Amino acid sequence: MTALPDFRPSRWAPLAALLTTSVLLTACGSGSGDDGSGGGSGQAKSGGTLTFAVGSDSGCVDPQQVGSNDTIYSVRQIVDSLTDQDPKTGKIVPWLAKSWEISADATTFTFRLRSGVTFSDGSKLTAQVVKDNFDAVPKLGALGTLAEGYLSGVKSTTVVDPLTVKVTFKQPNAQFLQATSTHSLGIESSASVQKSPQQKCSDGVVGSGPFVLKQYVQNQSITLDRRTGYDWGSALWTKKGEAYLDKVVYKVVPEAGVRAGSLQSGQVDAISSVGKANEAALKGGQVTLQSRANPGVVFGLGLNNARPLLKDVKVRQAILAAVDRKQIADTVFPTGTRPATSVLAHTTPDYTDLSSDLAFDAAKAKSLLDAAGWQTGNDGIRAKDGKKLSLTITWFPNAATNQPALELVQQQLKAVGIDVVLRQLPVTQFATTLQGGDFDVVWGNVTRADPDILRGSFSSQLGNFYHLPASSLDTALNAQAATTDTAKRRQLVAQAQQLLVQNAYNVPVVELQTQLGVSKKVHDLEFDSGSRVQLHDTWIG
Repeated sequence: MTALPDFRPSRWAPLAALLTTSVLLTACGSGSGDDGSGGGSGQAKSGGTLTFAVGSDSGCVDPQQVGSNDTIYSVRQIVDSLTDQDPKTGKIVPWLAKSWEISADATTFTFRLRSGVTFSDGSKLTAQVVKDNFDAVPKLGALGTLAEGYLSGVKSTTVVDPLTVKVTFKQPNAQFLQATSTHSLGIESSASVQKSPQQKCSDGVVGSGPFVLKQYVQNQSITLDRRTGYDWGSALWTKKGEAYLDKVVYKVVPEAGVRAGSLQSGQVDAISSVGKANEAALKGGQVTLQSRANPGVVFGLGLNNARPLLKDVKVRQAILAAVDRKQIADTVFPTGTRPATSVLAHTTPDYTDLSSDLAFDAAKAKSLLDAAGWQTGNDGIRAKDGKKLSLTITWFPNAATNQPALELVQQQLKAVGIDVVLRQLPVTQFATTLQGGDFDVVWGNVTRADPDILRGSFSSQLGNFYHLPASSLDTALNAQAATTDTAKRRQLVAQAQQLLVQNAYNVPVVELQTQLGVSKKVHDLEFDSGSRVQLHDTWIG
């Protein structure tokens, strides 16, 4: 789940992939409980505390540096963005910017800001503050993965007048408008921008959002208070002015069963990452299950294409054919989870259905390996020139589904003669693992409601952590980022997806589906375009 100007373009975007926990041109609706409400009806009312149990804490409360959904749920409420994105249509709508203009060549974006917006420290939103934010993003470092990627190739950010800011890129950059709707480019106060990335992570930031950070206790809780006087919400929100809720408390509860039990007993009002084993117990009671597939790059096997074994396209294609995606989705993941039908999830703009190319076919996998010269040994594992066909999949424990999903992958690949070793590393070692390139295969995904996430993840001209060779894929990825013609962009994005799958540069497995458990006394808890939550319109009654 999604660079620096010039010398460090979207190279950092893939670093968000493994930081995304289970809970990033048509965005489809949600699955069960897709009314966006905890159920029931009645007159919306202000007041009350919403207690939300999440599975993990990323150790950082700066929206510009957070890539883990469990933490995004809270820090998203602190900052506003220049724009917002309709999760049903993909349309970009006003938020802090009341209007904008894009040059014909998509190199210049001019935003006209709303007047009267203030941060919770009393300072005013101005074009200079926006410039300060965007200028500081390249200095965030390894944790600023998504924000840096969205500003890849920026030439300058200019203050036109106190409420007008112009962002200019060196090359056409069609993805940038959608990027301004993300939490990663949420606008922070000038005082926050001046802090070091480490200070912002540990102490939090001052935003203009509907809630303010009251307290952060690492690995325990995040507490938000309603922002008094808030009056500049997204065009998508129903309520004008302040949020309904007085307070929101996020409790870190790693065990899925404990979260479910806490929701059933009324100790908490909502939980993230509902486990498949807990669905039956939660259904039919005073709980609604709400789900939506995360847009962006699906959960899959990120292949290090520079590894000798994986340089062979037949071996990569064999792995792709040997994976039974439906079995994994049905066995491990929440009800309604879709097997991957492309490298992009179906909720991503310009998604293309490539399900026929991703069909499970063990016989095809075996034939490909035979053709590549890998012969089956007495132990069932293939070998060539005295070396066994063995790969290590590196994974990180940021979602309860990771290990059981990979154990199934391990069994499925063994059935065609590929030996798989599973290597678990702490989440904190994710960035260094990708940067160092010491891996065969990495398990992960990256969430973003824009297809340019493919360029950030797979262009050989950027970070290229998966070591793809230069090819026509680069041409398609660069061209889709440069065009403002929606039909042409759709065609180019489709071509990129086809090239990724047909060459098996990446092995898509299953769409990440965010599934929340929500008490029926909670109303209008909505998914945003990235399948995270927005709590301004949420109320308890």
